[in-house]
Amino acid sequence: MEVLKKRILSDGIVIEPDILKVDSFLNHQIDVALFEQIAKEFKRRFKDKPINKIVTIESSGIALAVIASLYFDHCKTVFVKKNESRIIDNHFYKTVIHSYTKDKDYTGIISKNYLNSQDHILIIDDFLANGEACLGIADLAHQAGAVIEGVGIVIEKGFQKGRKRLEEAGLQVESLIIVDGFNDGKVILR
Repeated sequence: MEVLKKRILSDGIVIEPDILKVDSFLNHQIDVALFEQIAKEFKRRFKDKPINKIVTIESSGIALAVIASLYFDHCKTVFVKKNESRIIDNHFYKTVIHSYTKDKDYTGIISKNYLNSQDHILIIDDFLANGEACLGIADLAHQAGAVIEGVGIVIEKGFQKGRKRLEEAGLQVESLIIVDGFNDGKVILR
């Protein structure tokens, strides 16, 4: 994904020793044309999988998952809500997920009405660092008896343990871009 590489190199900002800020096009302001290209690439990589649902976590993954669903025969998109709500009854799956960026734990929930044993899901997320969000989604999918067909990641931090943890859990991981590190405020891509 050359266009994504160029955007990361031109618009990505390294903050702290291990955080890449790409909010100008990926997770605060959204470049819809870029999202369409990302969605097409996920479809290409998972074209032989019987995906009928895309699952992500609020809030950064929602827009990308919705656009990707258009390329997967308009399948449903479900997102993990962070923390419990009075609107959702006790009819839901829940797990604890640690946020790397915010460095705190939160409860992730999905209604049992929207995830079940008939579902073949693709997990989509904007970043992969330590894998906590994806492992949390995987836990919810397992509770529901759903089949996880793969994990689509836009940007993987290859210097962190996320991929290893997901692969050890038996998940197929497809990252569009892998960042090998940062040097003097510059992004080093694989």
